[in-house]
Amino acid sequence: MIKKIQEFLKEKINGSKKTTYILIIGLAALLVILVGNIFSTPSQNELGQEVPRMKLETDAESAEVSSHESKTTSNIQELEINYKKQLEDMLEKINGVSEVEVMVNLDSTDVKVYEKNLIKGQQHTEENDKNGGTRQIEDNTEESQTVLIRQGDQETPILVQTKKPKVRGVFVVAKGVEKATVKQWVVEAVSRVLDVPTHRVSVMPKN
Repeated sequence: MIKKIQEFLKEKINGSKKTTYILIIGLAALLVILVGNIFSTPSQNELGQEVPRMKLETDAESAEVSSHESKTTSNIQELEINYKKQLEDMLEKINGVSEVEVMVNLDSTDVKVYEKNLIKGQQHTEENDKNGGTRQIEDNTEESQTVLIRQGDQETPILVQTKKPKVRGVFVVAKGVEKATVKQWVVEAVSRVLDVPTHRVSVMPKN
């Protein structure tokens, strides 16, 4: 484009006007360069610098969520293994039962219950309308707040109790349970110890 402008202007150049046209050519070339820089798109290197930064932030958030989920899963698995060992030791002591293997499926980890204060509020309002009538309005509110005690520089909630997690199901494999009476003993023992319905306890004879 610059070359065409130069050629066009050269054709118009004559005698005393030569210097003026040269100056015009230079200004036109400078203008074209400036316009080109304004409307040029970002380079590939500039675009590439932003993408990794966004990806790193996303990876950090994903890692935090994954770490929390992994910790919860690990706690559940530890409880399941603990229940498994206790049941196997207990069921081995039942007359006629041997070589017991147990699998326990829990719904969650232990549930902690903390002390709370219940705050109740009551508001009574009487409204008068234009006709001289009245209307009674009562607004009752309830709000619970966790009770905290100070231990040094920290405030700690008061733990009332720790509830055992809900059991989804139990699977037992053992020798001797092919007998109906022995199988019933095993089902009742597991049901009462874990407070789980009998239909969630499966007992099978072992090869």
